[in-house]
Amino acid sequence: MGSKAWLPVKTRASIRNYGTALLLVGFAFFPTLLLQHLFPYPFLFLFFGAVMTSAWFGGTAAGLFAVLLSTTVIAYFFVPPFYSWRISTTAEAYFVAFVICALLASWVSSSKKQSEDALRTARRELEARVSERTAELMKTQGELTHLARILSMGELTASLAHEINQPLTAVVTHGHACVEWLSANPPNHEKALQTAHRIIQEGTRAGSVVDRIRALFKKEPAVKSWFDMNDAIRELTVLLREEAARRGVQMKLNLAPDLPPICADRVQLQQVVLNLIMNGFDAMAEVSCPAKELQLSSQLLRPGSMAVRVADCGAGIDSAIMDRIFEPFFTTKPHGVGMGLSISRSIVESHGGRLWAEQNSSGGAEFQFTVPLDTRESDG
Repeated sequence: MGSKAWLPVKTRASIRNYGTALLLVGFAFFPTLLLQHLFPYPFLFLFFGAVMTSAWFGGTAAGLFAVLLSTTVIAYFFVPPFYSWRISTTAEAYFVAFVICALLASWVSSSKKQSEDALRTARRELEARVSERTAELMKTQGELTHLARILSMGELTASLAHEINQPLTAVVTHGHACVEWLSANPPNHEKALQTAHRIIQEGTRAGSVVDRIRALFKKEPAVKSWFDMNDAIRELTVLLREEAARRGVQMKLNLAPDLPPICADRVQLQQVVLNLIMNGFDAMAEVSCPAKELQLSSQLLRPGSMAVRVADCGAGIDSAIMDRIFEPFFTTKPHGVGMGLSISRSIVESHGGRLWAEQNSSGGAEFQFTVPLDTRESDG
């Protein structure tokens, strides 16, 4: 251990500060003593420098110590009568002015140093805080990225479950019908064959739904071909005829006869229309009316686009939630997933169109979407 190890840190710092003040006053004393014969008044500027430097490096106490040493030395060596502690009347004002200026110099220097130290400390603390916040932000960003991936997976799972449920339900229904036709006496092979073809058709559509939704979430280009939108709507009404009858709903078609073929993804747009039809069925199941009617219409718009409209006579949509019904996982159904309308809007927008909802004149809800006739223009 060193010889100074037994001293406290604060004591060693005080000794160093006071020792520095003593040395600086000493350095100011000898040049001033040599120069005093060259000036009519004592040359005391070096003592101001010693006071300010002592206060800067040693703080207020060291600065005051330098002031005390300087005034003592000046009173004895540089203020007449020289080499005496007595100060003449003519030199009193000069000496008092030096003391006041030395005290002010010490205060200004120590205050300036304290301000810079405080500023430097605040800057270091700010940098440390910024580093901590940056680290926390990066950690949070990583957690949010992970959460986004989990939500995307959950959204895709919910979408697949929602969209594939309809064709699978149709497969089961047609399977039961096929068994009944074959169980008849005699078996109705023609009806059973027709039902088997429907089972194959619905199974194929289920696989297509999975592929299309996966492509939608991967933002892959849609599989587009030319087809008649009116034929696609009629095909859905045939598939849903038994479901509509079971629910007591009459589907009324008002399709534009002059509608030209459209280049789009047939499965995706059929899925949009199917979602809107099933939503209409569910909406009318909640109200009691003598004639439950679902209107499906198509219309040729100008320039170069078409519109499909699905209107029900249900309870309608509350205006407070009209803008939220297309949000993912938002649903008004007790057992709904809240993905059908969100996916439908994504499909329509991927084709360069628009999907929206509004109240119709009968008090129910009306969903309408538009798409360009040649949606190949929206691929870019």
